[in-house]
Amino acid sequence: MLLLIPGPVQTRPELRAVMGQDIAPWDNDFRPVYAGIRDRVRDLAGGGAETHATLPLQGCGHFMVEAAVRTYTAPGARILIPMNGAYASRMERLVRECGRVPVPLPVPDTRPVTGEEVAAALAADPGIGHVAMVYSETGSGIINDPAEIGAAVRNAGRRMILDAVSAFGALPLDLGVQPEIDVMVFTSGKCFEGMPGIGFAVARIDRTVASAGNAGSWCFDLSDVYTHALRNSWGSFRFTPAVQALNAFAMALELHAAEGGQAARLARYQENAKLLYDGALSLGLTPYLERKHQGPVIVTIHQPADRAFALQAFVDALKSRGVLISNFHNTQAPTMRIGAIGAVTATDIKFAVEAIGATLDAMGISRREAA
Repeated sequence: MLLLIPGPVQTRPELRAVMGQDIAPWDNDFRPVYAGIRDRVRDLAGGGAETHATLPLQGCGHFMVEAAVRTYTAPGARILIPMNGAYASRMERLVRECGRVPVPLPVPDTRPVTGEEVAAALAADPGIGHVAMVYSETGSGIINDPAEIGAAVRNAGRRMILDAVSAFGALPLDLGVQPEIDVMVFTSGKCFEGMPGIGFAVARIDRTVASAGNAGSWCFDLSDVYTHALRNSWGSFRFTPAVQALNAFAMALELHAAEGGQAARLARYQENAKLLYDGALSLGLTPYLERKHQGPVIVTIHQPADRAFALQAFVDALKSRGVLISNFHNTQAPTMRIGAIGAVTATDIKFAVEAIGATLDAMGISRREAA
């Protein structure tokens, strides 16, 4: 089965084989593996050993976003959120339920937020301390630029929390030149093509120390993760992790490096996304985004206007041809979400486009323009 969703993603067989080992996370043979993961992740993010630390937790991207909000902002803090996608909407809810005050910045879900928009919002509200932004919006496929937005945040003397869950590993990021970023979060099962189950934060050490006591939660306190590492070693995981997934992530990092790192992975994903976008057009389908705003992580396509089309029926029929896509949408208009990431090549994407066309034909879908 070819898995084309924005995470968990298609993985390589040698990585899946690593999951077959039984491992104790506290075993002295595994501690160096885990400590090495932390160092490599920090270095890939552009963080320095004296300035940044990798702070993992068990769980998904939403867990990491909540942990970041709880740790690096105080209760009652005002947080600006550019609202141009479903995951920004979820971030708004997380911020509110953490006892902070979300300040929405409305932006259409068909284009990125601009630095000018963020700068204006910050100038209009001096009480805002942080901007929390989604780098890669997998609701629609747009990419918000952390360098552009970070410059506006830095110039305004504010701080930043970056949700890079479906971005880091493929899209560029250098924390060394963006000191306004308190913390960046991502997960194991996205652009690094690992197994799901582990979330990571790469955070400024000074901001982590200064944020002790903010979280109001033991489980989601990244400052406590840092303190635990200082006390028990960088090879010690607080509580019980999904240790097989963590071990597999070490191999995922090796495969990432062997491919050529971030730039090579981005190039492959960009080619995948282009083939999906062009393939949709060739089938008479309508991409949700203008080409200039299309990111490399997921291609979102309007559902056909044909009355015979039903998303779940289409997903089931496509699955029978060997391709599995998401059976839901979270854009303002009805769409289909097709992932371009994972251990997937141009050959796989061409196969998927052919399968999509054959499925539409078999379902008798003749009106394929946007519903």
